[in-house]
Amino acid sequence: MIVLALSHAVFPRYFNWREELRPLSMINRQMMTIHTFFIALSVFLLGLLCLTSGNELMNTPFGKKISFGMGLFWITRFFIQFFGYSPDLWKGKRFETIIHVLFSLLFGYMSVIFFTTCFA
Repeated sequence: MIVLALSHAVFPRYFNWREELRPLSMINRQMMTIHTFFIALSVFLLGLLCLTSGNELMNTPFGKKISFGMGLFWITRFFIQFFGYSPDLWKGKRFETIIHVLFSLLFGYMSVIFFTTCFA
């Protein structure tokens, strides 16, 4: 999750936000960048929580509730991968298809791990 969070740093340049977001109103431009930052920060902190408190996440009632919440977060993200984004964004494009598959596997994996943790 920490690597995933840090990957958000390349979004503005990779997706050419300087040009792509220019037609938007200031509030919409700022919401894109600020929300991206906070999503990355949240994912980073979740990763840090897993690294520093794995035992508590697996073995305490409160940890199991947090794991359940993270399982819901990642399973929702898994379904958004298929139903929130148009396949036109990746179908027939080698790099984009590889990224789509890798992220689908990652989000599915994290869903399974956190749900397994909370129900074990």
